[in-house]
Amino acid sequence: MDRLALYLTLMSGSGIAGTLLIVFFAFNWYSWTAIAVAAGIGLVTAWPSARMVSKYIKDNDPLFHRREPKGILPDPSGPEL
Repeated sequence: MDRLALYLTLMSGSGIAGTLLIVFFAFNWYSWTAIAVAAGIGLVTAWPSARMVSKYIKDNDPLFHRREPKGILPDPSGPEL
């Protein structure tokens, strides 16, 4: 779990739901179910899309270095997240 994916989850969820809502309204589907469907799809797809974008950004960043754990237990002096 990384902080970049958490921030991207909020942006991608609202972006996906907003885009779907515009598409639904463009097809003259003005109903509370259109809003509920767009919100539901936005909630379900927010985390996977944010995770993919976060992984893409970190893989293409030459200055980002992953810290691989050296043992089974995590480092007790390391950060929580």
